[in-house]
Amino acid sequence: MPNTIAVSAEDTAFIIEAKTLAQQLGLSYFALKSPLKFVKDYDYLLVVSSFGVALAKTGKGAPKPVSVDFTSGAVDHRRRFGGGKGQDIAKAVGLNKRGQLAVLDATAGLGRDAFVLASLGCRVHLCERVGFVRALLKDGLYRASLNEDVAVISQEMTLLDGDIKTLSGQEYDVVYLDPMFPHMEKSSAAAKKEMAFFRDLIGADLDADELLPMAMSLAQYRVVVKRPKSAPFLNASQPTYQLEGKSGRFDIYVIKSLDTEI
Repeated sequence: MPNTIAVSAEDTAFIIEAKTLAQQLGLSYFALKSPLKFVKDYDYLLVVSSFGVALAKTGKGAPKPVSVDFTSGAVDHRRRFGGGKGQDIAKAVGLNKRGQLAVLDATAGLGRDAFVLASLGCRVHLCERVGFVRALLKDGLYRASLNEDVAVISQEMTLLDGDIKTLSGQEYDVVYLDPMFPHMEKSSAAAKKEMAFFRDLIGADLDADELLPMAMSLAQYRVVVKRPKSAPFLNASQPTYQLEGKSGRFDIYVIKSLDTEI
């Protein structure tokens, strides 16, 4: 049985906003009248509060809620100290060859990789087809636009209305894919909290193989696929080359060299 999710408001000041969001997402509105640890009606709640929108697991012992925050924590630390264009993701998309690339992040999730690319000078368009994840991302981008440290970066990030299937005829320098990989029991203890949440509610991207040919049709120069080290090639397609890191890899499918046209 799939895990259930509804939308709630932290207090009465946000009830209208929460009900509107529930209607937009096609989810139920749940009146939150007790602490999350006592809620049994739903496995997860998308909670609207003065801090924005957050995904919270209910029940005893649940971890803290997940939200999209580009202004502090690990994301901000990576922006300031992550290694700039020396990072593998920067090399994978080709920033060592050309700057100011137009990138489509077709599986944006919480937007962290897109934010890194935008902070390095890319113009990033983001697609996210899962409604509640998209709501988290939209809220995070809005709050980032109000923060003087990252507002300029957020302006380079555009959240699109549809998913990659709606973008026929569009062109991007690079298309970036990071599909959800099926959960592996051996790695469950080390799984990040938000990934555990998403696996509960979404599962794996069972149509991930279909993304590669669509991405190839939209990219002018290359498609970059982020994969766990043990994962097979997307769509069983051998990449042009790979960049391997400690826990994962980037598979790069070159269509045309970034060195050819300046």
